Amino acid sequence: MEEFKKLGLSENVIAALKKKGYVTPTEIQQKTIPVLLEGKLDLIAQSQTGTGKTASFAIPIIEKAKENSKHVQAIILTPTRELALQVSKEIESLRGQKRLRVLAVYGGTSMNDQIQKLRQGIDIVVGTPGRVIDQIKRRFLDLSQVSFTVLDEADEMLNMGFLEEIEKILENTNPHQRMLLFSATMPKPIQMIAKKFMKEHLFLKIENKQLTIGLTEQVYYEVASSDKFEALRRVIDISDEFYGIIFCKTRVEVDILTRQLIDKNYSAAGIHGDISQEQREKVLSLFRAKRVNILIATDVAARGIDVNDLTHVVNYSLPQNPESYVHRIGRTGRAGKSGMAVTFIIPSERNRLRFIEKIAGGEMNRKELPSINEVIAFKKKHIRQTVEQYCQAGTSGSYEEIAKEILISNTPVSALASVLELAFKAVLNPQNYKELRGVNDSHRTSRKGKKDSFGQNYRKQRSDRDGGFGSRNKRTDDGPRFDSRKSRPDSGKRFDSKKPHSEGPRFDSRKPRSEEGQRFDSRKSRPDGGKRFDSKKSFSGGKKKSFKSFKR
Repeated sequence: MEEFKKLGLSENVIAALKKKGYVTPTEIQQKTIPVLLEGKLDLIAQSQTGTGKTASFAIPIIEKAKENSKHVQAIILTPTRELALQVSKEIESLRGQKRLRVLAVYGGTSMNDQIQKLRQGIDIVVGTPGRVIDQIKRRFLDLSQVSFTVLDEADEMLNMGFLEEIEKILENTNPHQRMLLFSATMPKPIQMIAKKFMKEHLFLKIENKQLTIGLTEQVYYEVASSDKFEALRRVIDISDEFYGIIFCKTRVEVDILTRQLIDKNYSAAGIHGDISQEQREKVLSLFRAKRVNILIATDVAARGIDVNDLTHVVNYSLPQNPESYVHRIGRTGRAGKSGMAVTFIIPSERNRLRFIEKIAGGEMNRKELPSINEVIAFKKKHIRQTVEQYCQAGTSGSYEEIAKEILISNTPVSALASVLELAFKAVLNPQNYKELRGVNDSHRTSRKGKKDSFGQNYRKQRSDRDGGFGSRNKRTDDGPRFDSRKSRPDSGKRFDSKKPHSEGPRFDSRKPRSEEGQRFDSRKSRPDGGKRFDSKKSFSGGKKKSFKSFKR
Protein backbone atom coordinates (compact mmCIF):
# COMPACT_ATOMS: atom_id res chain seq x y z
CA MET A 1 0.00 0.00 0.00
CA GLU A 2 3.04 2.28 0.09
CA GLU A 3 2.59 3.32 -3.52
CA PHE A 4 -1.01 4.39 -2.82
CA LYS A 5 0.20 6.44 0.14
CA LYS A 6 2.68 8.24 -2.13
CA LEU A 7 -0.27 9.45 -4.22
CA GLY A 8 -1.43 11.58 -1.28
CA LEU A 9 -4.48 9.57 -0.25
CA SER A 10 -6.12 9.78 3.17
CA GLU A 11 -5.97 6.98 5.73
CA ASN A 12 -9.69 6.41 5.24
CA VAL A 13 -9.31 5.64 1.51
CA ILE A 14 -6.13 3.61 2.12
CA ALA A 15 -8.06 1.42 4.56
CA ALA A 16 -10.88 0.98 2.04
CA LEU A 17 -8.41 0.02 -0.70
CA LYS A 18 -6.73 -2.49 1.59
CA LYS A 19 -10.09 -4.01 2.48
CA LYS A 20 -10.90 -4.45 -1.22
CA GLY A 21 -7.59 -6.20 -1.83
CA TYR A 22 -5.76 -3.45 -3.73
CA VAL A 23 -1.97 -3.71 -3.54
CA THR A 24 -0.48 -1.34 -6.11
CA PRO A 25 -2.11 1.29 -8.34
CA THR A 26 -2.46 0.71 -12.06
CA GLU A 27 -0.80 2.98 -14.61
CA ILE A 28 -3.88 5.13 -15.19
CA GLN A 29 -4.40 5.48 -11.42
CA GLN A 30 -0.79 6.58 -10.93
CA LYS A 31 -1.11 9.26 -13.61
CA THR A 32 -4.67 10.44 -12.94
CA ILE A 33 -5.09 10.60 -9.16
CA PRO A 34 -2.31 13.15 -8.43
CA VAL A 35 -3.53 15.43 -11.23
CA LEU A 36 -7.09 15.43 -9.92
CA LEU A 37 -6.02 15.91 -6.29
CA GLU A 38 -3.58 18.74 -6.86
CA GLY A 39 -4.40 20.68 -10.02
CA LYS A 40 -7.41 22.42 -11.43
CA LEU A 41 -7.15 21.18 -15.01
CA ASP A 42 -9.81 19.23 -16.81
CA LEU A 43 -8.77 15.76 -17.93
CA ILE A 44 -9.10 13.52 -20.99
CA ALA A 45 -7.87 9.96 -20.46
CA GLN A 46 -7.74 7.43 -23.27
CA SER A 47 -7.63 3.98 -21.78
CA GLN A 48 -9.08 0.63 -22.69
CA THR A 49 -11.50 -1.36 -20.57
CA GLY A 50 -10.09 -3.18 -17.57
CA THR A 51 -7.29 -0.77 -16.62
CA GLY A 52 -8.80 0.42 -13.33
CA LYS A 53 -10.14 3.75 -14.57
CA THR A 54 -13.21 3.68 -12.28
CA ALA A 55 -11.04 3.97 -9.17
CA SER A 56 -8.87 6.58 -10.90
CA PHE A 57 -11.74 9.11 -10.90
CA ALA A 58 -13.75 7.74 -7.94
CA ILE A 59 -10.90 8.14 -5.40
CA PRO A 60 -10.24 11.86 -6.12
CA ILE A 61 -13.98 12.62 -6.07
CA ILE A 62 -14.29 10.91 -2.66
CA GLU A 63 -11.28 12.81 -1.34
CA LYS A 64 -12.57 16.18 -2.58
CA ALA A 65 -16.24 15.73 -1.65
CA LYS A 66 -17.56 17.23 1.59
CA GLU A 67 -19.78 15.48 4.08
CA ASN A 68 -23.30 16.74 4.86
CA SER A 69 -23.48 18.76 1.67
CA LYS A 70 -26.97 19.79 0.63
CA HIS A 71 -26.33 19.62 -3.11
CA VAL A 72 -25.01 17.21 -5.74
CA GLN A 73 -21.21 17.43 -5.81
CA ALA A 74 -20.45 15.08 -8.71
CA ILE A 75 -22.34 13.65 -11.70
CA ILE A 76 -21.00 10.58 -13.50
CA LEU A 77 -22.55 9.56 -16.82
CA THR A 78 -22.34 5.96 -18.08
CA PRO A 79 -23.70 4.35 -21.26
CA THR A 80 -25.70 1.58 -19.54
CA ARG A 81 -27.60 1.00 -16.34
CA GLU A 82 -25.39 -2.02 -15.63
CA LEU A 83 -22.27 0.13 -15.65
CA ALA A 84 -24.05 2.80 -13.58
CA LEU A 85 -24.75 0.21 -10.89
CA GLN A 86 -21.19 -1.08 -11.05
CA VAL A 87 -19.65 2.40 -10.70
CA SER A 88 -21.98 3.39 -7.85
CA LYS A 89 -21.14 0.22 -5.91
CA GLU A 90 -17.43 0.81 -6.50
CA ILE A 91 -17.71 4.33 -5.07
CA GLU A 92 -19.64 3.05 -2.06
CA SER A 93 -16.92 0.48 -1.37
CA LEU A 94 -14.12 3.09 -1.69
CA ARG A 95 -15.67 5.86 0.45
CA GLY A 96 -14.78 3.98 3.65
CA GLN A 97 -16.08 5.76 6.74
CA LYS A 98 -16.77 9.01 4.93
CA ARG A 99 -20.48 9.79 4.94
CA LEU A 100 -21.22 10.35 1.28
CA ARG A 101 -24.55 9.48 -0.29
CA VAL A 102 -24.38 7.81 -3.70
CA LEU A 103 -27.33 7.19 -6.03
CA ALA A 104 -27.54 5.28 -9.31
CA VAL A 105 -30.10 6.88 -11.65
CA TYR A 106 -31.18 4.76 -14.63
CA GLY A 107 -34.23 3.61 -16.52
CA GLY A 108 -36.20 0.42 -15.95
CA THR A 109 -36.83 1.15 -12.26
CA SER A 110 -39.27 3.29 -10.32
CA MET A 111 -38.67 6.99 -10.89
CA ASN A 112 -40.53 7.87 -7.69
CA ASP A 113 -37.98 5.99 -5.56
CA GLN A 114 -35.16 7.94 -7.22
CA ILE A 115 -37.04 11.23 -6.75
CA GLN A 116 -37.56 10.51 -3.05
CA LYS A 117 -33.83 9.86 -2.54
CA LEU A 118 -32.88 12.98 -4.50
CA ARG A 119 -35.13 15.04 -2.22
CA GLN A 120 -33.35 13.63 0.82
CA GLY A 121 -30.02 14.82 -0.53
CA ILE A 122 -27.41 13.05 -2.66
CA ASP A 123 -23.69 13.83 -2.95
CA ILE A 124 -22.71 11.73 -5.99
CA VAL A 125 -25.08 10.78 -8.82
CA VAL A 126 -24.18 8.00 -11.28
CA GLY A 127 -26.62 7.60 -14.14
CA THR A 128 -27.46 7.03 -17.75
CA PRO A 129 -28.04 10.10 -19.95
CA GLY A 130 -31.73 9.39 -20.61
CA ARG A 131 -32.85 9.13 -16.99
CA VAL A 132 -30.59 12.00 -15.89
CA ILE A 133 -32.28 14.24 -18.49
CA ASP A 134 -35.70 13.16 -17.19
CA GLN A 135 -34.81 14.11 -13.62
CA ILE A 136 -33.38 17.46 -14.75
CA LYS A 137 -36.56 18.29 -16.68
CA ARG A 138 -38.66 17.43 -13.63
CA ARG A 139 -36.38 19.72 -11.60
CA PHE A 140 -35.52 17.03 -9.06
CA LEU A 141 -31.85 16.93 -10.12
CA ASP A 142 -29.92 20.18 -9.82
CA LEU A 143 -26.40 20.14 -11.28
CA SER A 144 -25.71 23.85 -10.95
CA GLN A 145 -23.28 23.33 -8.05
CA VAL A 146 -21.42 20.18 -9.09
CA SER A 147 -17.64 20.18 -8.71
CA PHE A 148 -17.00 17.18 -11.00
CA THR A 149 -18.64 15.91 -14.19
CA VAL A 150 -17.38 12.57 -15.47
CA LEU A 151 -18.11 10.97 -18.85
CA ASP A 152 -17.25 7.30 -18.40
CA GLU A 153 -16.83 5.27 -21.61
CA ALA A 154 -17.72 8.32 -23.67
CA ASP A 155 -17.22 6.54 -27.00
CA GLU A 156 -19.81 3.91 -26.05
CA MET A 157 -22.33 6.62 -25.16
CA LEU A 158 -21.83 8.25 -28.55
CA ASN A 159 -22.17 4.90 -30.32
CA MET A 160 -25.52 4.48 -28.58
CA GLY A 161 -26.72 7.88 -29.81
CA PHE A 162 -26.49 9.92 -26.59
CA LEU A 163 -24.64 12.91 -28.04
CA GLU A 164 -27.62 15.29 -27.81
CA GLU A 165 -28.48 14.20 -24.26
CA ILE A 166 -24.86 14.62 -23.12
CA GLU A 167 -24.72 18.16 -24.48
CA LYS A 168 -28.00 19.08 -22.75
CA ILE A 169 -26.72 17.72 -19.43
CA LEU A 170 -23.42 19.60 -19.73
CA GLU A 171 -25.31 22.81 -20.45
CA ASN A 172 -27.06 22.41 -17.08
CA THR A 173 -23.89 21.87 -15.06
CA ASN A 174 -21.76 24.33 -13.12
CA PRO A 175 -19.59 26.34 -15.57
CA HIS A 176 -16.72 26.28 -13.03
CA GLN A 177 -16.76 22.51 -12.59
CA ARG A 178 -13.93 20.14 -13.47
CA MET A 179 -14.76 17.86 -16.36
CA LEU A 180 -13.25 14.39 -16.71
CA LEU A 181 -13.61 12.35 -19.90
CA PHE A 182 -12.63 8.67 -20.12
CA SER A 183 -12.79 6.77 -23.39
CA ALA A 184 -11.13 3.81 -25.12
CA THR A 185 -11.11 5.68 -28.45
CA MET A 186 -11.15 9.35 -29.44
CA PRO A 187 -13.55 9.89 -32.35
CA LYS A 188 -14.30 13.39 -33.64
CA PRO A 189 -17.58 13.86 -31.69
CA ILE A 190 -15.67 13.40 -28.42
CA GLN A 191 -13.07 15.93 -29.51
CA MET A 192 -15.91 18.35 -30.33
CA ILE A 193 -17.40 17.89 -26.84
CA ALA A 194 -14.00 18.56 -25.28
CA LYS A 195 -13.51 21.69 -27.37
CA LYS A 196 -16.99 23.01 -26.58
CA PHE A 197 -17.31 22.28 -22.86
CA MET A 198 -13.79 21.85 -21.49
CA LYS A 199 -11.46 24.56 -20.33
CA GLU A 200 -7.71 24.05 -20.18
CA HIS A 201 -7.23 20.30 -19.99
CA LEU A 202 -4.60 17.58 -19.80
CA PHE A 203 -4.58 14.62 -22.20
CA LEU A 204 -3.36 11.25 -20.95
CA LYS A 205 -3.08 8.14 -23.11
CA ILE A 206 -2.45 4.74 -21.58
CA GLU A 207 -0.83 2.39 -24.06
CA ASN A 208 -2.75 -0.79 -24.77
CA LYS A 209 -1.26 -3.81 -23.10
CA GLN A 210 -2.05 -7.49 -23.14
CA LEU A 211 -4.95 -7.87 -20.75
CA THR A 212 -5.74 -11.54 -21.20
CA ILE A 213 -5.21 -13.71 -18.16
CA GLY A 214 -2.56 -16.39 -18.28
CA LEU A 215 -4.79 -19.06 -16.74
CA THR A 216 -7.41 -18.67 -19.49
CA GLU A 217 -7.08 -21.20 -22.30
CA GLN A 218 -8.22 -19.72 -25.61
CA VAL A 219 -9.62 -22.05 -28.27
CA TYR A 220 -11.77 -21.61 -31.35
CA TYR A 221 -13.90 -23.84 -33.57
CA GLU A 222 -14.59 -23.18 -37.23
CA VAL A 223 -18.12 -24.30 -38.05
CA ALA A 224 -20.91 -23.64 -40.50
CA SER A 225 -23.35 -20.98 -39.38
CA SER A 226 -26.20 -23.50 -39.23
CA ASP A 227 -24.13 -25.80 -36.95
CA LYS A 228 -23.31 -23.27 -34.23
CA PHE A 229 -26.00 -24.48 -31.84
CA GLU A 230 -24.99 -28.12 -32.27
CA ALA A 231 -21.35 -27.16 -31.71
CA LEU A 232 -22.26 -25.26 -28.55
CA ARG A 233 -24.14 -28.25 -27.15
CA ARG A 234 -21.12 -30.49 -27.64
CA VAL A 235 -18.82 -28.01 -25.91
CA ILE A 236 -21.19 -27.85 -22.94
CA ASP A 237 -21.73 -31.62 -22.77
CA ILE A 238 -18.01 -32.52 -22.67
CA SER A 239 -17.43 -30.18 -19.71
CA ASP A 240 -17.46 -31.58 -16.19
CA GLU A 241 -19.31 -28.62 -14.68
CA PHE A 242 -20.12 -25.93 -17.22
CA TYR A 243 -20.68 -22.58 -15.52
CA GLY A 244 -20.27 -19.71 -17.90
CA ILE A 245 -21.48 -16.78 -19.98
CA ILE A 246 -22.34 -17.04 -23.68
CA PHE A 247 -22.05 -13.78 -25.62
CA CYS A 248 -24.30 -12.98 -28.58
CA LYS A 249 -24.30 -9.98 -30.90
CA THR A 250 -27.97 -8.99 -30.76
CA ARG A 251 -30.95 -9.20 -28.44
CA VAL A 252 -32.78 -11.43 -30.91
CA GLU A 253 -29.90 -13.92 -30.88
CA VAL A 254 -30.00 -13.97 -27.07
CA ASP A 255 -33.72 -14.80 -27.05
CA ILE A 256 -33.42 -17.48 -29.73
CA LEU A 257 -30.41 -19.21 -28.16
CA THR A 258 -31.94 -19.10 -24.68
CA ARG A 259 -35.13 -20.71 -25.94
CA GLN A 260 -33.17 -23.40 -27.84
CA LEU A 261 -31.12 -24.35 -24.79
CA ILE A 262 -34.14 -24.50 -22.49
CA ASP A 263 -35.95 -26.70 -25.03
CA LYS A 264 -32.99 -29.12 -24.80
CA ASN A 265 -33.28 -29.18 -20.98
CA TYR A 266 -30.27 -26.97 -20.23
CA SER A 267 -30.39 -24.67 -17.21
CA ALA A 268 -30.12 -21.36 -19.07
CA ALA A 269 -31.32 -17.77 -18.87
CA GLY A 270 -30.73 -14.65 -20.97
CA ILE A 271 -30.35 -10.93 -20.35
CA HIS A 272 -30.30 -7.94 -22.68
CA GLY A 273 -31.35 -4.32 -22.81
CA ASP A 274 -35.06 -5.03 -23.35
CA ILE A 275 -35.70 -6.86 -20.09
CA SER A 276 -36.70 -4.96 -16.96
CA GLN A 277 -34.25 -4.26 -14.17
CA GLU A 278 -36.28 -6.45 -11.83
CA GLN A 279 -36.07 -9.40 -14.21
CA ARG A 280 -32.36 -8.79 -14.77
CA GLU A 281 -31.59 -8.84 -11.05
CA LYS A 282 -33.65 -12.01 -10.64
CA VAL A 283 -31.71 -13.78 -13.41
CA LEU A 284 -28.34 -12.67 -12.03
CA SER A 285 -29.34 -13.81 -8.54
CA LEU A 286 -30.12 -17.29 -9.90
CA PHE A 287 -26.87 -17.33 -11.86
CA ARG A 288 -24.71 -16.31 -8.88
CA ALA A 289 -26.39 -19.01 -6.78
CA LYS A 290 -25.64 -21.52 -9.60
CA ARG A 291 -29.29 -22.44 -9.88
CA VAL A 292 -28.79 -21.37 -13.51
CA ASN A 293 -25.41 -22.38 -14.89
CA ILE A 294 -25.63 -20.87 -18.39
CA LEU A 295 -26.11 -17.13 -18.90
CA ILE A 296 -26.65 -15.73 -22.41
CA ALA A 297 -26.03 -12.00 -22.78
CA THR A 298 -25.10 -9.15 -25.10
CA ASP A 299 -21.95 -7.10 -24.48
CA VAL A 300 -23.94 -4.11 -23.22
CA ALA A 301 -26.10 -6.15 -20.85
CA ALA A 302 -23.06 -7.98 -19.45
CA ARG A 303 -21.37 -4.78 -18.28
CA GLY A 304 -21.31 -4.66 -14.51
CA ILE A 305 -21.64 -8.44 -14.04
CA ASP A 306 -19.04 -9.54 -11.52
CA VAL A 307 -19.24 -13.30 -11.01
CA ASN A 308 -16.36 -15.47 -9.83
CA ASP A 309 -15.60 -19.14 -10.55
CA LEU A 310 -16.71 -19.05 -14.19
CA THR A 311 -15.37 -22.09 -16.05
CA HIS A 312 -16.20 -20.89 -19.56
CA VAL A 313 -16.77 -17.78 -21.62
CA VAL A 314 -18.20 -18.53 -25.06
CA ASN A 315 -18.12 -16.11 -27.98
CA TYR A 316 -21.15 -17.44 -29.83
CA SER A 317 -20.82 -14.36 -32.05
CA LEU A 318 -17.39 -12.92 -32.76
CA PRO A 319 -16.93 -9.55 -30.98
CA GLN A 320 -16.55 -6.37 -33.03
CA ASN A 321 -13.10 -5.41 -31.73
CA PRO A 322 -10.19 -6.79 -29.67
CA GLU A 323 -11.13 -4.69 -26.63
CA SER A 324 -14.55 -6.36 -26.43
CA TYR A 325 -12.90 -9.78 -26.76
CA VAL A 326 -10.50 -9.04 -23.90
CA HIS A 327 -13.32 -7.72 -21.76
CA ARG A 328 -15.35 -10.87 -22.40
CA ILE A 329 -12.71 -13.49 -21.68
CA GLY A 330 -11.36 -11.59 -18.69
CA ARG A 331 -14.36 -12.87 -16.74
CA THR A 332 -12.90 -16.37 -16.44
CA GLY A 333 -9.55 -17.62 -15.14
CA ARG A 334 -9.70 -15.41 -12.03
CA ALA A 335 -8.35 -15.85 -8.51
CA GLY A 336 -5.77 -18.43 -9.54
CA LYS A 337 -8.34 -20.71 -11.16
CA SER A 338 -8.17 -21.92 -14.75
CA GLY A 339 -10.79 -21.06 -17.31
CA MET A 340 -11.57 -21.53 -20.98
CA ALA A 341 -12.50 -18.98 -23.63
CA VAL A 342 -14.30 -20.60 -26.58
CA THR A 343 -14.95 -18.79 -29.85
CA PHE A 344 -17.08 -19.98 -32.78
CA ILE A 345 -16.30 -18.59 -36.23
CA ILE A 346 -17.51 -19.19 -39.75
CA PRO A 347 -14.99 -19.34 -42.65
CA SER A 348 -15.49 -15.70 -43.64
CA GLU A 349 -14.44 -14.54 -40.14
CA ARG A 350 -10.91 -15.97 -40.19
CA ASN A 351 -9.21 -12.64 -40.88
CA ARG A 352 -11.16 -10.86 -38.14
CA LEU A 353 -10.15 -13.57 -35.68
CA ARG A 354 -6.47 -13.20 -36.60
CA PHE A 355 -6.71 -9.44 -36.13
CA ILE A 356 -8.25 -9.90 -32.67
CA GLU A 357 -5.59 -12.46 -31.78
CA LYS A 358 -2.81 -10.09 -32.86
CA ILE A 359 -4.10 -7.06 -30.94
CA ALA A 360 -5.44 -8.80 -27.83
CA GLY A 361 -2.41 -11.02 -27.38
CA GLY A 362 -2.29 -14.66 -26.46
CA GLU A 363 -2.52 -17.68 -28.71
CA MET A 364 -5.84 -19.07 -29.89
CA ASN A 365 -5.68 -22.77 -30.62
CA ARG A 366 -7.94 -24.31 -33.22
CA LYS A 367 -9.72 -27.46 -32.11
CA GLU A 368 -11.98 -30.00 -33.72
CA LEU A 369 -15.38 -30.59 -32.21
CA PRO A 370 -15.89 -33.97 -30.52
CA SER A 371 -17.89 -36.58 -32.40
CA ILE A 372 -21.22 -37.90 -31.19
CA ASN A 373 -19.58 -41.10 -29.92
CA GLU A 374 -16.99 -39.07 -27.99
CA VAL A 375 -19.74 -37.01 -26.34
CA ILE A 376 -21.66 -40.15 -25.33
CA ALA A 377 -18.46 -41.75 -23.99
CA PHE A 378 -17.75 -38.66 -21.88
CA LYS A 379 -21.27 -38.70 -20.47
CA LYS A 380 -20.94 -42.40 -19.51
CA LYS A 381 -17.66 -41.64 -17.75
CA HIS A 382 -19.29 -38.77 -15.87
CA ILE A 383 -22.21 -40.98 -14.79
CA ARG A 384 -19.80 -43.66 -13.53
CA GLN A 385 -17.86 -41.10 -11.48
CA THR A 386 -21.04 -39.65 -10.02
CA VAL A 387 -22.33 -43.09 -8.99
CA GLU A 388 -18.98 -43.94 -7.36
CA GLN A 389 -19.10 -40.71 -5.37
CA TYR A 390 -22.58 -41.54 -4.11
CA CYS A 391 -21.43 -45.04 -3.14
CA GLN A 392 -18.50 -43.66 -1.16
CA ALA A 393 -20.67 -41.08 0.56
CA GLY A 394 -23.22 -43.70 1.54
CA THR A 395 -26.93 -43.78 0.81
CA SER A 396 -29.92 -43.36 3.04
CA GLY A 397 -31.70 -46.48 4.20
CA SER A 398 -34.89 -45.61 2.29
CA TYR A 399 -33.53 -47.16 -0.93
CA GLU A 400 -31.87 -50.27 0.53
CA GLU A 401 -35.10 -52.19 0.99
CA ILE A 402 -36.12 -51.64 -2.65
CA ALA A 403 -32.63 -52.67 -3.77
CA LYS A 404 -32.80 -55.94 -1.81
CA GLU A 405 -36.19 -56.78 -3.32
CA ILE A 406 -34.85 -56.17 -6.84
CA LEU A 407 -31.78 -58.37 -6.24
CA ILE A 408 -33.90 -61.32 -5.13
CA SER A 409 -34.92 -62.10 -8.71
CA ASN A 410 -32.11 -60.35 -10.63
CA THR A 411 -28.36 -60.42 -10.74
CA PRO A 412 -26.56 -57.27 -9.47
CA VAL A 413 -25.26 -56.43 -12.95
CA SER A 414 -28.61 -56.73 -14.70
CA ALA A 415 -30.35 -54.81 -11.91
CA LEU A 416 -27.87 -51.93 -12.00
CA ALA A 417 -27.93 -51.84 -15.81
CA SER A 418 -31.71 -51.59 -15.78
CA VAL A 419 -31.62 -48.74 -13.27
CA LEU A 420 -29.02 -46.87 -15.35
CA GLU A 421 -31.06 -47.34 -18.52
CA LEU A 422 -34.17 -46.09 -16.78
CA ALA A 423 -32.39 -43.00 -15.46
CA PHE A 424 -30.11 -42.09 -18.38
CA LYS A 425 -31.66 -43.55 -21.52
CA ALA A 426 -32.68 -40.14 -22.87
CA VAL A 427 -29.36 -38.52 -21.89
CA LEU A 428 -27.24 -41.17 -23.64
CA ASN A 429 -29.36 -41.34 -26.80
CA PRO A 430 -27.10 -40.56 -29.83
CA GLN A 431 -30.14 -39.35 -31.76
CA ASN A 432 -30.16 -36.25 -29.56
CA TYR A 433 -27.30 -34.97 -31.71
CA LYS A 434 -27.03 -34.39 -35.42
CA GLU A 435 -24.04 -34.84 -37.67
CA LEU A 436 -22.04 -31.72 -38.44
CA ARG A 437 -21.40 -30.74 -42.02
CA GLY A 438 -17.83 -30.02 -43.02
CA VAL A 439 -17.05 -26.34 -43.38
CA ASN A 440 -16.14 -26.75 -47.07
CA ASP A 441 -19.24 -28.83 -47.78
CA SER A 442 -21.47 -26.30 -46.09
CA HIS A 443 -19.89 -23.53 -48.17
CA ARG A 444 -20.65 -25.35 -51.42
CA THR A 445 -24.21 -26.15 -50.48
CA SER A 446 -25.00 -22.83 -48.89
CA ARG A 447 -27.27 -21.92 -51.84
CA LYS A 448 -29.01 -25.25 -51.98
CA GLY A 449 -32.74 -24.78 -51.59
CA LYS A 450 -32.45 -20.99 -51.58
CA LYS A 451 -33.95 -18.66 -54.17
CA ASP A 452 -32.56 -15.69 -55.98
CA SER A 453 -34.18 -12.27 -56.27
CA PHE A 454 -36.45 -13.58 -59.07
CA GLY A 455 -37.80 -16.41 -56.94
CA GLN A 456 -35.90 -19.12 -58.86
CA ASN A 457 -33.92 -21.90 -57.20
CA TYR A 458 -30.18 -21.48 -57.66
CA ARG A 459 -29.55 -25.18 -58.28
CA LYS A 460 -32.38 -25.61 -60.75
CA GLN A 461 -31.75 -22.65 -62.98
CA ARG A 462 -29.27 -24.36 -65.29
CA SER A 463 -30.64 -27.87 -65.28
CA ASP A 464 -34.28 -26.90 -65.81
CA ARG A 465 -33.66 -24.61 -68.80
CA ASP A 466 -33.44 -25.85 -72.37
CA GLY A 467 -29.95 -25.26 -73.58
CA GLY A 468 -28.39 -25.57 -70.12
CA PHE A 469 -25.38 -27.70 -69.32
CA GLY A 470 -25.87 -31.20 -70.65
CA SER A 471 -29.08 -30.42 -72.59
CA ARG A 472 -27.45 -30.17 -76.03
CA ASN A 473 -27.04 -33.92 -76.48
CA LYS A 474 -29.86 -35.38 -74.41
CA ARG A 475 -31.02 -38.86 -75.33
CA THR A 476 -34.58 -39.39 -76.45
CA ASP A 477 -36.63 -42.43 -75.50
CA ASP A 478 -35.61 -44.16 -78.74
CA GLY A 479 -31.93 -43.98 -77.94
CA PRO A 480 -30.16 -41.59 -80.38
CA ARG A 481 -28.89 -38.31 -79.14
CA PHE A 482 -31.14 -35.31 -79.59
CA ASP A 483 -29.53 -32.22 -81.10
CA SER A 484 -31.61 -29.14 -80.41
CA ARG A 485 -29.93 -27.32 -83.31
CA LYS A 486 -31.34 -29.70 -85.92
CA SER A 487 -34.89 -29.07 -84.80
CA ARG A 488 -34.72 -25.49 -86.03
CA PRO A 489 -36.48 -24.63 -89.32
CA ASP A 490 -33.29 -23.10 -90.70
CA SER A 491 -31.39 -26.39 -90.30
CA GLY A 492 -29.62 -25.40 -87.19
CA LYS A 493 -28.20 -22.07 -88.32
CA ARG A 494 -27.76 -19.62 -85.53
CA PHE A 495 -29.97 -16.59 -85.48
CA ASP A 496 -28.26 -13.37 -86.50
CA SER A 497 -30.00 -10.35 -85.00
CA LYS A 498 -28.48 -8.15 -87.70
CA LYS A 499 -30.33 -9.97 -90.47
CA PRO A 500 -34.11 -10.44 -90.53
CA HIS A 501 -35.64 -13.82 -91.38
CA SER A 502 -37.16 -12.45 -94.59
CA GLU A 503 -35.05 -11.28 -97.51
CA GLY A 504 -34.71 -7.59 -98.21
CA PRO A 505 -32.97 -4.56 -96.87
CA ARG A 506 -32.11 -4.30 -93.24
CA PHE A 507 -35.02 -3.37 -91.01
CA ASP A 508 -34.68 0.02 -89.29
CA SER A 509 -36.96 0.21 -86.26
CA ARG A 510 -36.53 3.95 -86.07
CA LYS A 511 -38.33 4.57 -89.37
CA PRO A 512 -41.44 2.42 -89.79
CA ARG A 513 -42.52 1.34 -93.29
CA SER A 514 -45.91 1.88 -94.89
CA GLU A 515 -47.83 -0.95 -96.51
CA GLU A 516 -46.18 -0.25 -99.92
CA GLY A 517 -42.75 -0.45 -98.34
CA GLN A 518 -41.89 3.23 -98.49
CA ARG A 519 -40.64 4.90 -95.39
CA PHE A 520 -43.38 6.38 -93.32
CA ASP A 521 -43.01 9.99 -92.12
CA SER A 522 -45.31 10.61 -89.19
CA ARG A 523 -45.05 14.38 -89.69
CA LYS A 524 -46.73 14.27 -93.10
CA SER A 525 -49.83 12.71 -91.63
CA ARG A 526 -50.57 15.86 -89.67
CA PRO A 527 -53.32 18.16 -91.02
CA ASP A 528 -51.00 21.18 -90.92
CA GLY A 529 -48.50 19.58 -93.26
CA GLY A 530 -46.03 18.51 -90.66
CA LYS A 531 -45.61 21.83 -88.89
CA ARG A 532 -44.82 21.51 -85.24
CA PHE A 533 -47.34 22.60 -82.68
CA ASP A 534 -46.63 26.04 -81.18
CA SER A 535 -47.99 26.27 -77.66
CA LYS A 536 -47.76 30.08 -77.83
CA LYS A 537 -50.45 30.27 -80.47
CA SER A 538 -54.11 29.61 -79.82
CA PHE A 539 -55.89 26.63 -81.30
CA SER A 540 -57.77 28.93 -83.70
CA GLY A 541 -54.50 29.98 -85.35
CA GLY A 542 -54.86 33.65 -84.32
CA LYS A 543 -52.58 35.83 -82.32
CA LYS A 544 -51.47 34.86 -78.92
CA LYS A 545 -54.15 35.55 -76.34
CA SER A 546 -53.36 36.63 -72.86
CA PHE A 547 -54.49 34.70 -69.83
CA LYS A 548 -56.92 37.48 -68.95
CA SER A 549 -59.01 36.79 -72.06
CA PHE A 550 -59.86 33.31 -70.71
CA LYS A 551 -61.09 34.49 -67.33
CA ARG A 552 -64.68 34.74 -68.45
